[in-house]
Amino acid sequence: MVVQKFGGSSVADPEKVRLVAERVARTREAGLDVCVVVSAMGKTTDDLIALAKRVSPNPPRRELDMLLTAGERISMALLAMALEERGVAAVSFTGSQAGILTDDRHAAARIVEVRPVRVLEELGRGKVVIVAGFQGVSARREVTTLGRGGSDTTAVALAAALGADCEIYSDVDGVYTADPRVVASPRRLEEVSYEEMQELARAGAKVLNADAVEFARERGIAIHARATAGSPAETVVRGHASTGGRVAGVTSQVRLALVSVPVAELAGTLEMLERREAVPADVLAHGGRAFLSLPLDNVHDWGAARADLHAAAPGVAVEDTGTASVSVVGTRAGTGPGLLRDVIAAIRDLGEEPRAVLAGPLRVTAWCSAAAAPDAVRTLHARLIETA
Repeated sequence: MVVQKFGGSSVADPEKVRLVAERVARTREAGLDVCVVVSAMGKTTDDLIALAKRVSPNPPRRELDMLLTAGERISMALLAMALEERGVAAVSFTGSQAGILTDDRHAAARIVEVRPVRVLEELGRGKVVIVAGFQGVSARREVTTLGRGGSDTTAVALAAALGADCEIYSDVDGVYTADPRVVASPRRLEEVSYEEMQELARAGAKVLNADAVEFARERGIAIHARATAGSPAETVVRGHASTGGRVAGVTSQVRLALVSVPVAELAGTLEMLERREAVPADVLAHGGRAFLSLPLDNVHDWGAARADLHAAAPGVAVEDTGTASVSVVGTRAGTGPGLLRDVIAAIRDLGEEPRAVLAGPLRVTAWCSAAAAPDAVRTLHARLIETA
């Protein structure tokens, strides 16, 4: 049995849906039971959010979840039609029909249990089962969404519940040492540990979702990251970070807010952000102040949250225009101060001082302007990977 997940770029138009159907059909013809997880087509989720905000600048989260889950329902139904057209029996399920049970948080729910009763029944009848990613249902029978990249988590959770392999398909054939749109010649990683992949994802790498990797690590599910078309190459995510010093990748993240508060106001600030379901990716303290790095992609109504921040913490300072982070990930991060010096130097060479710096056992991150981030990534990739 195998769970195959196809992202939005893989099902962006009817022709691509038919190509995915061909790939799924070949897997089924090879004798495997197949459960497919799909994202919304192309930029459908962004379009739906924009549509909602034309009606209401601050749409209720419950209703936004109801709207956004329509995107995956379109993809799953079209793929089922394409498979049936090829003579492959298929059936599509929403997250709730597939037994994806979540907590009560809208827009950022977490999976608490998977009860794949109907999925197993239809697989037993020889059908390909297609499940809408990114969504589930709470104990109160409310439709929920899992946040950006949540279809990855759906796929891994189903693989764990079904005892299946997990394959994540996108427009790249694995995990690279840098974003190919930023660095001309990145290297594909044959294998990467759960911990390194989590750090890469949290630092901005888009190939896999960090929550999905955490789910896989907890349940021992290997993830095979592959391209939807073309290359037979892949990256396998499994195992634990080995000793020794390597750099697994250099990445950046934009659309960030860097929030600085006096340490005495940190607890109240975190409590307010939790009410807004705005979760900092990193928290660090220096010189009596705490710095919070806040990815904005999943923050609902950042303008209101920003106003609440200033009301809750009089000493707060917020940088949320043109702010980015640059990170180097790998076991070399914990081997001494050398990597930290390299990251700081790369940003200083571009005429900036880092706004904040974090050094951990698997990641070194510095915050800078969004304009400087791509050049800093290219400099660090050349220095630490291409000439290593």
